[in-house]
Amino acid sequence: MKYFFTLFVPCLLLALPVCSQDVIPLYDGAAPGSESWIYPEKTDTLQEWGNEIFVRNITQPTLTVFQPEVLSNKTAVIVCPGGAFRGLALEKEGYEVARWLNSLGVTAFVLKYRVVNAPEGFDPLIGQDIRTGNYARIDSINAPFVPMAVADGREAVRYVRRHAAEFGIAPQRIGMIGFSAGGTLIASVAQTCDAESRPDFIAPIYAYCGAILGDAVPADAPPLFLALAEDDPIASGNTGLYEKWRKAGRPAELHIYPEGGHGFALRRQGLPVDLWAERFSQWLERQGLLLTPERAARSDLKGNWNWRRYWEEMIRTDFGGLKRYSEANQKLMPPEKNENRVVFFGNSITEGWINAHPEFFAGKPYVNRGIGGQTTPQMLIRFRQDVVALQPAVVVILAGTNDIAGNTGPTTLEAIFDNIASMAEIARSNGIRVVISSVLPVADYPWAPGLQPAEKILRLNAMLKKYADENQCVYLDYHSAMKDQRNGLPYALAEDEVHPTLLGYKTMEPMVEKAIEEALNWK
Repeated sequence: MKYFFTLFVPCLLLALPVCSQDVIPLYDGAAPGSESWIYPEKTDTLQEWGNEIFVRNITQPTLTVFQPEVLSNKTAVIVCPGGAFRGLALEKEGYEVARWLNSLGVTAFVLKYRVVNAPEGFDPLIGQDIRTGNYARIDSINAPFVPMAVADGREAVRYVRRHAAEFGIAPQRIGMIGFSAGGTLIASVAQTCDAESRPDFIAPIYAYCGAILGDAVPADAPPLFLALAEDDPIASGNTGLYEKWRKAGRPAELHIYPEGGHGFALRRQGLPVDLWAERFSQWLERQGLLLTPERAARSDLKGNWNWRRYWEEMIRTDFGGLKRYSEANQKLMPPEKNENRVVFFGNSITEGWINAHPEFFAGKPYVNRGIGGQTTPQMLIRFRQDVVALQPAVVVILAGTNDIAGNTGPTTLEAIFDNIASMAEIARSNGIRVVISSVLPVADYPWAPGLQPAEKILRLNAMLKKYADENQCVYLDYHSAMKDQRNGLPYALAEDEVHPTLLGYKTMEPMVEKAIEEALNWK
């Protein structure tokens, strides 16, 4: 349960765009079991909670829908704020969390569930009861109301599942996340649900476990993610909940941070507990829930989490990726006389080319030196090793999209341009002719949604074209030939709207061969 906060910090800024929110009544008419409740709903600003918005006297449960503006992965999460069952911290543990989930491509539903009638606002005795460990008084007052809140949670799952098609989500990808009393609620739902109201995964965050309903973990209990701070006495029962899940043979993951208190949600404290949301997003990612169901089923993407771990380790130990092609470069013979070797130098779009269509490279003096995920500073580090040392006649540079996606941190278009220009200048100073490729169109990045890259790519491409025209380089304009009305890649050319399909590469191939020929004929 959420009774008080020990520390208040500024809100994590979540200025990502979302569609307008619809508020949906959970029941037709009065909620079952509380038909006689006629007192008015109230909204307070609690100074003792850092001016938190606190909604109480809830008699009509609702779902507020937050849909991602682009690139939904068809996963949904029902968000259950806390408030000791006396009310709900609706902004901090509801709407802010929903907006963050939208940034992951997840559709969110904030549940406003029934709570204790509190005509005088939040009970000031709760703080005293917490300090003295008198949970029995709180639980005795809450006891008649907790089953109603849990019933609202079950009904929320049923409603979202019944209407999944309308919201563009998959009916077997509906999870719940709850904070404090909201964590009590969702753990109770997981232990008391039927097939229709079963959540597909749950994440109780600093949950109060003393009031969880249901005695046993069901045989099909959903995967469980738990996070709390060790200095939070309210959430001390989470370790027992974790052990209960594990003994039942159900998947569970537990994160305990040394400091953080109760009620941290997404707000930053400058402590390790601030990273819990990142751990949760990684947990979702490992289960394929941040990919669409179609992409999650693809065998070539099932190692997505392992690839991410590999990528993080490479950045830490070999930032430029110098080890990747070191052995292959040593084995590659110098070009033969009159051989017009061409190095294709880039990121995953270049690397994926030879895997998607090896026939294009077969029997030609083409050398592929792409490394998935790389940004231009990483590519610049390995440019001499993976391009200049191979003595090509031409280098085809395709880079910049991962910089805009923020793969190695914040950057500017000017910095990206400078790195690509530096590669071109190193090549030209070594007698290598240069093809500078436009960045391919992207409407949004599946792994970093909300960055609105389309306009940035247009601006960067204009800078690259101007440079190429003024510095004896060939500008290869993939963008104009492949863009759709959004200045993105159409599905036929890139299923994830970033990496080309076979048809996408076949569209690129005659263009690049024409650019190579033009570079070789440059006088």
